[in-house]
Amino acid sequence: MPIATFALVAIDCPEPRALAEFYQQIVGGEIQQNNTHGDWVRLATPDGSDIGFQRARDHQPPGWPSGTPQQLHLDFDVNDLDQGEHAVLAIGARKADFQPEPDDWRVFLDPAGHPFCLVLA
Repeated sequence: MPIATFALVAIDCPEPRALAEFYQQIVGGEIQQNNTHGDWVRLATPDGSDIGFQRARDHQPPGWPSGTPQQLHLDFDVNDLDQGEHAVLAIGARKADFQPEPDDWRVFLDPAGHPFCLVLA
């Protein structure tokens, strides 16, 4: 039985709404702003492969082809954050030290150090 449901890929950027509007022109869909500050915007695409845009105030474009600094992560929806946390830790994830909103979502690192989030569905 899976631990979570894949929700979206999140991209760090300086202006979430503007970047969401750019990608909306490519794939269509509806822009959903989830907070009043505009630090997080979700592009709900027609096929369900949503894209999240997260404000990174110190954003630097990644180099090509090196890909550094890496600027995206995966989000997974769970019905219970505590159960989801227990399950991902059991398979080798590490909980990130900094947790901005642990009642709504939690940040973990995969075994190779890539960040991913469990989000309360």
